[in-house]
Amino acid sequence: MASTDSRLNKLEFRPGFHRESTQYSEQGSWYDGNRVRFRNGKPENLRGYNLFSNTSFDGTARALRTWANNDSEKLLAFGTEQKFYIYGTNGSITDVTPFRDTFDGSDIQLTASSPLVKVSITNHGVSVNDWLEFTSCTPTTGGFNLVDSNYGGPIYAVASVESLNVFYVSTVSAPVSTTTTQAGGGFYLSTGLTNSIQGLGYGAGVYNAGTSTTGERAWNEAAESSSITFALTQWSLDNWGEDLIANRRGEAIFYWDQDASTSPVRMTSVTNAPSFNNSIIVSPQDRHLIALGSVPFGGSELDPMTVRWADQEDYTEWTPSATTTAGEFRFTDGTEIRGAVRSRNNINIWTDNALYLMQYVGPPFTFSQRQVGSNCGLIAPHAAVDYNGISYWMGENDFFAFDGQVKVLDCTFRTYLFENFNMAAADKVYAGINSEFREIIWLWPSNASADTGVIDSYVIHSPEGNYWVYGSSFYSTFQDRNVFNNTIATGNNYIWNNEPEDIYSGYDVDTGQNMALSSFIESADFDVQDGNQLMFLDRIIPDYDITDGSIQFTIVTKKYPNGPETTKGPYTITASTQKIDLRARGRQAFVRIDSNSQNTSWSWGAPRISMQPDGDR
Repeated sequence: MASTDSRLNKLEFRPGFHRESTQYSEQGSWYDGNRVRFRNGKPENLRGYNLFSNTSFDGTARALRTWANNDSEKLLAFGTEQKFYIYGTNGSITDVTPFRDTFDGSDIQLTASSPLVKVSITNHGVSVNDWLEFTSCTPTTGGFNLVDSNYGGPIYAVASVESLNVFYVSTVSAPVSTTTTQAGGGFYLSTGLTNSIQGLGYGAGVYNAGTSTTGERAWNEAAESSSITFALTQWSLDNWGEDLIANRRGEAIFYWDQDASTSPVRMTSVTNAPSFNNSIIVSPQDRHLIALGSVPFGGSELDPMTVRWADQEDYTEWTPSATTTAGEFRFTDGTEIRGAVRSRNNINIWTDNALYLMQYVGPPFTFSQRQVGSNCGLIAPHAAVDYNGISYWMGENDFFAFDGQVKVLDCTFRTYLFENFNMAAADKVYAGINSEFREIIWLWPSNASADTGVIDSYVIHSPEGNYWVYGSSFYSTFQDRNVFNNTIATGNNYIWNNEPEDIYSGYDVDTGQNMALSSFIESADFDVQDGNQLMFLDRIIPDYDITDGSIQFTIVTKKYPNGPETTKGPYTITASTQKIDLRARGRQAFVRIDSNSQNTSWSWGAPRISMQPDGDR
C-alpha cells in the first residue's frame, strides 16, 4: 500500500533524443531509443512495413524515383550495381538495363551433363558476375535453347572467365549431348561495385611504399598511402516529361522511353551526350538536361568539377553555339561535385566542400552560378533533399539547411552519431522526405556494419517539431508518398511499403509471415526530488495509448550518477493496467519502455510516479 506521504509526479521529458553528454547531465530529456517518433511532443512507435512487390531484384538499390505518366499510371524506377529496373502498373518489376554491346552468331559449346556453357566471343570484356542476355539461339539436338527460361534464360550471369575470348555461364539444366550452336544477344552494363574499394598493387601508391617494418609490399596488397579509390556504383535519375533520364556514375547518360513498342523497353544511350558523367538533373521550367561532373567540351576525360548542359528541350544537342543554349562552367571550391536538388527555381549543387546555386537566366549565358556557402559540403550524392523550399543535407560532420543562407542544424546527438559512423561507406547515405509526419530521414551506415558496409541505421529530423531521433534500418533508398499511397523504400533485394496505415509489424520474406517489430525509448537520468535525499518510489500510474498488445515498463534507480543500478521491472502494461506497485530507492532514476508484441501501437501520455522521502540507509 502506498504511503499517505507519497506524492505523484508526472514523468515528462523533452521531445527527441539528447545524448551530447552523459545520461545524467541530459536530465529532463529522452536519451536513447529505436523506431520511435514524437507527436505533439510525446513519443510513439513507428508503424511497420510490408512488401510493395513480392518479386526480388539483383543488387542494392542506390537511387529510387516514382512518377506518373501522361495516362496517370504510376511508375517506379531504381538502379543497383548490377541492373536497372522499372516497376509498372501491371504490378511487375522489369529489367531494363541497357546493353553496353551486342553480339551475333557466336559459338556456344554445350557439354553433355554439364551446366557450364562455354561462350566464345572475341574481346568479350566481361568479368565474373557480369550479366548478358541471349536474344536468339539455334536449338541443338535435344532442343536445348539458351533463350528458354527452362534452362535459366534468357539472362545469365558470367560464372567464370577463361581468356579474353572465352567465358562460361551456368544454366539451370544441363544439355543431354555435347555440341556447338550459335547465339546472339547483348552484354549488360558491367556489374559495378557494392562498396568503394581502395586501389591495390602497382600504381596504387608511392613506388615501393611499404606497409610493414621491412618496407616490403606484396603484389596486389593495399598501399597504405594510396590515393586511388574505386567508387561504389551510384545512379542519378530524373524525368524528361513522362520518360526517364538515368546516369550511372562515371558513365554514359541513358534514356527510357515508356511509350516504346519493344519488350522490354530497354534503356538506351543518349546520342551525342558526354561519354562520362557523374550525375544528372533536369532544370525546372526551362528544361535543360544537366550533367554534374562531366567531360568538358572538346575534352576526353571526366572533370568532376565541370557542369555541362544540353540545348533547351533537346537532350541530344550538347555543342555550344550561337544557335543552341548548350554550355558549361566549372566550380572551383572543392574536388568533386557530389549532388544536387531543385529548390525555389534554382538548382542547389554541392561539392565536397561548398554549396552553389545554379539559375536559368536566358541567352546568352543560359545559366548563372553563385557560391553561397563553404565548408558545408555534401557527404554523399543522395544526402540532400528539399522540403518546403528549404534544402537539408548531411555533411561529413554536421547537418545543414539552406533557406537563403547556410545554417548548421543543432542535432541533439551529433557527436554520438558521427563517432559511430562508418565513414568508409559514407557514399551510401540516402536522404528522403516523409511528408505524412513532416520529417526528413537520412539512411546511414554505422560502425556496426564495418564488415559489410551496408546501411543499418536512420536519423530523423522534424523541422516543425524540432526534434531528432535515430534507430536501426535495412533500407537503402527512400521515396515520399507523393505518387503511391505511402512512402516507398528498398532494402534486402525487395521494394517495401514503409509505414502503411494500421500496420505495426514487419514482414519476413523467408517465412512469408508478419513479425513483431520491436521499439523502445529510454529517458536520461532524472533527479528524484532534486536529488537532495534518497526517495522511496512505490507506485507507477500508467497513462499510455496501447492497441492490440502490451508494453514493458522498467525503472532503474541509483544513488550516484556512476553508482550501482537497481532495476525494477520490466512490468507488463496493457490498455487496462491501472497501476504498478513496486519498491525502489534512489536519488536518480531513468525509465524505459519496450514493445516487442506483434501489431502493437503505443504512445506516451502523462504517466506518474509516486514517491516519498526515505532514510539514507
